[in-house]
Amino acid sequence: MSKVVLITGASSGIGNRTALILAKQGYTVYAATRTPEKISVNIKNLHVLKLDITNSGSIKRAVDHIKFQHEKIDVLLNNAGYALVSTVEDVTEEEMYQQFNINVFSIFRLCKFVTPLMRQQNSGVIINISSFLGKVGLPLFSFYNSTKYAVEGITDSLRYELKDFNIRVHSILPGFFQTNFAKNNLVTNDLTFDIKSPYSPLVKNLVPNIVEQINNGDDTLEAALLVQSMIENEDSPARATVGEKARQFLPMRKELSDEDFERRVREYYNLNG
Repeated sequence: MSKVVLITGASSGIGNRTALILAKQGYTVYAATRTPEKISVNIKNLHVLKLDITNSGSIKRAVDHIKFQHEKIDVLLNNAGYALVSTVEDVTEEEMYQQFNINVFSIFRLCKFVTPLMRQQNSGVIINISSFLGKVGLPLFSFYNSTKYAVEGITDSLRYELKDFNIRVHSILPGFFQTNFAKNNLVTNDLTFDIKSPYSPLVKNLVPNIVEQINNGDDTLEAALLVQSMIENEDSPARATVGEKARQFLPMRKELSDEDFERRVREYYNLNG
């Protein structure tokens, strides 16, 4: 019997590529998204599922549907997310809440409804897509950074919590990948991006650089194959990096002091004014 996989944010990027790869490898894949019309691939064991990860009722209905069809969920890939680009000074309460609602609270919601089924099965794999920015701070990305730092904390704590039930919990920290992230998943604050903003020089310097790095990033196939390997290898590390930027920055983050690492980041992104 094939493994049953639930993937959030599956209409584009890493989520979409992973859904296609796993389905072609014989997995039964539920590709969950708010916009199911964007997934038009016809693969027998790829099931498109409309899901609102901000709504517990929507999640419960989705999990109940999969449980009715298969009596199990073997893998949960928490992939959905976006990045708010804003200064702390300019951000609104709604913007702050939405950033955490999508990137953090949704993981809690998904795990709340999936882990009971995995616990009864006495097996399961949960993989949280984090970011190398879950270990590296950047200006204007304080809210996105902090959500990804939170994802790392969730992952570490859940690993202890679920170990006795034979449920593995991992995180993947991608660098920048060639996806529609820069186009569809960067949400900007109007005040921060106003030409009269005191932060305008920082915005003009940093944001185009980040967008270019995303648009010229790594192939999502690399990340999708890492997800597959993590599912199939019980000895997979607790967290793994993928992509050039992650491989470049994260080892450096471990080796250097906070002050030296910050100097490197400021130099790399030309943040010294």
